Amino acid sequence: MKRRSFLTSAALALGIAGLGAGAVTAGEKVKAGFVYVGPVGDFGWTYQHDQGRQAVEAELGEQVETTFVESVPEGADAERVMTQMALGGANIIFTTSFGYMDATIKVAKKFPNVKFEHATGYKRADNVSTYSARFYEGRAVIGTIAGRMTKTNKIGYIASFPIPEVIRGINAAYIHAKKVNPDVEFKIVWVYTWFDPAKEADAATALIEQGVDVIMQHTDSPAAMTIAEAKGIMAFGQASDMSKFGPNAQLTSIIDNWAPYYVERVKAVIDGTWESQDTWHGFKEGMVQLSPYSDKVPADVQAEAEAMKQAIIDGTYHPFTGPINKQDGTSWLAEGEVADDGVLASMNFYVEGIEGEIPQ
Repeated sequence: MKRRSFLTSAALALGIAGLGAGAVTAGEKVKAGFVYVGPVGDFGWTYQHDQGRQAVEAELGEQVETTFVESVPEGADAERVMTQMALGGANIIFTTSFGYMDATIKVAKKFPNVKFEHATGYKRADNVSTYSARFYEGRAVIGTIAGRMTKTNKIGYIASFPIPEVIRGINAAYIHAKKVNPDVEFKIVWVYTWFDPAKEADAATALIEQGVDVIMQHTDSPAAMTIAEAKGIMAFGQASDMSKFGPNAQLTSIIDNWAPYYVERVKAVIDGTWESQDTWHGFKEGMVQLSPYSDKVPADVQAEAEAMKQAIIDGTYHPFTGPINKQDGTSWLAEGEVADDGVLASMNFYVEGIEGEIPQ
């Protein structure tokens, strides 16, 4: 595991007080740290976050110094890494996975002058912001494409952990696949990992054995894409363009574009304008993007997908617009009713039509 940090032995030896750490002195570089749940070479989630880090360096040049630690487990080790970054002089620390939430809040209390940015979480403090992307917008679009493209009417979904972000994505994809193809079934496999190529490959193989001819994923490696390519079925990339791993398999990929946000937030530290905030951006702001469609996607399906994307950008369509029932058949959204962000952020149920239970 590659590690780079600002930590100095002097800082540890002296036990620097948290109150002073993180303050920006005139003329000094702002130091930005990034904590990653996977390796920078996962070609998915962490890869895209690191592309954002590199964009910060490219955009801000001599005004900034960045560092990162990759493959940090979501637990005590994350707290230790964040503490080391803060002690080492980081002014702002980006913690890039949902499972880092409690550790981020805990360490932030010890270092009130350090700014923290937590991805996909919901706990804030005076020195802790949260940020996420409306991935469900992209999943609504790929759900539409999948519903149009499947021949077996069976779509596979490799899910990581049963948290709202993942459940929301499954629901968005299913709702829109079902809208264009009432015969669609979803087969969901939970792998309980963000990045484990072997498990992801096994999940893809198991789904194919169940008859799926399209695979979606909410995991970070291109392993499922390579299986889809080898087996001659269709798939969607996750977080970054995975077409080089499945030139014949990939239909498109949801791309997480963190760079503008990272540049903006580090600039705010430099300018002294940083404030704690919640950010949830999507297609409109460019945080969620789609890679070019495969030539295998018919022109009319591409047009349908683009029309939905534009309607989301324009605000004339929301992927969670009623009527929608919960899995047990009870009404969730009435005709024309739109889900509010609070409900979406805490989503813990499947919509009607999805088989199986959400793991606890």
